[in-house]
Formats: sequence, structure tokens, C-alpha cells
Amino acid sequence: MSDAFLIVAFLIGYLLGSIPFGLVLTKLAGTQDLRTIGSGNIGATNVLRTGSKGLAAATLIGDMLKGTVAVIFAGYYGGANAAMLAALGAFLGHLFPVWLKFNGGKGVATYIGVLIGLFWPAALIFCLIWLATAFTTRYSSLSALVAAFVTPLFLWWFGHPALASLFVVLTLLLFWKHSENIKRLQAGTEGRIGAR
Repeated sequence: MSDAFLIVAFLIGYLLGSIPFGLVLTKLAGTQDLRTIGSGNIGATNVLRTGSKGLAAATLIGDMLKGTVAVIFAGYYGGANAAMLAALGAFLGHLFPVWLKFNGGKGVATYIGVLIGLFWPAALIFCLIWLATAFTTRYSSLSALVAAFVTPLFLWWFGHPALASLFVVLTLLLFWKHSENIKRLQAGTEGRIGAR
């Protein structure tokens, strides 16, 4: 496969990742503009603040699947390197969508989605760690951060150094996008799951 397809794989990933499912679904449902409520974020957690668990679940699935589809498509036609570039593109697309002036979500669902496409056991481990941390602390953001921190280590341990390197980059970006959450966690002001 030519190097040209690697560029195509990245661009396909980016364009798929840029689809703001939270914003699209809430607009179709006729709710208030998602960017004007809660955190102003376009992800599933903020969609939940509209009061619709169904829309939040649909957003979560959409944001995951756009990463998975990008990876599987690129991998099928271009191999492992194309799949990894599509994963990077999809993640960057979600964080910095061209349609929303490069102001996107925090990337957790898309992170899981590209993991599913690249090495699904790591996605399973991510979700289990997220659930365990959420159950014990009731902090959604902390759960995502802990699970993301472990992911590159898990990939390296299971003999996937290239994937581990990719997810070091994605994890650093995810931590950066959660910088305000980290500050609130340190200050003890971060909202807990289920809190009013």
C-alpha cells in the first residue's frame, strides 16, 4: 500500500472523528444547544445533562463507533500503519473538529472506539478500570484518566509497542483536555456521578 494511502487514512479518520454526534443528535431532538448547558462540551456526559439518557447513550455509541469504523476501514485497505494513523486522525478530529472551529470534546468515547478497532482486549480493560474507579470514587473524569493511564502500559505489556506509543500520545492529549477536571479534582470541587 502506498504512502499516499497513509495520508488518506489519516484524513478519513479525522473527518469521521470530526462528526459531533452529541450536537447533531441533540439538535435533531430539539433540545437546547448543547454548548450552552453544563460544561458546554459536545460529549455524552454533557448530553446526559439535557435529561435524556437515550440521547447520551446514542452519543456515546456514535463517538465510539466513528473511531472504530475509521480504524477498521483503514486497516482493511492499508494495514496496521494506516489503521494507527486513522486512529490518530479520528481522535484529533473529535478533539478539534473542523466543523466546530476546532473546539470539540474530551475524547474518552473515541479513545475507546479506536481501541476497539486496534486491539479490543485493551478496550475491555479500559472499560473495566473505568467502571471499578467510578464505582469506588464516583468521579467520571478520574475514572477516564486512570483507565487511560493504564492503557499504554497494558498495550506494551502484551507486546504491542507501536500501539503503546500511539496511546501514550492519545493519553497525553486526553489528560490535556481534562486539565480543568484535574484542577477540580485537586480542589475537591469536581462533580460526582449522580450528584445534583
